Amino acid sequence: MIAAQGGVCVICQEGPAEHVDHDHQTGRVRGVLCFACNSALGKLKDRPDVMRRAAAYVEGNLWNPTLVAQGVCRQPS
Repeated sequence: MIAAQGGVCVICQEGPAEHVDHDHQTGRVRGVLCFACNSALGKLKDRPDVMRRAAAYVEGNLWNPTLVAQGVCRQPS
């Protein structure tokens, strides 16, 4: 699996693939990750909805207001 990934983490594609990641409900191995990415998944509790919100936040989509008219901003919903 590590060789198939080129020796790097499936997620960040930079860190060394050293930590076997698995689905905590089924036990199925998903891939081999670096320590940071494996820890991040654990801290986000393997919840795709939380991960999507985290990505949107980092991209500025959750907090970046849109200018609707002069002096009027709309916050993303």
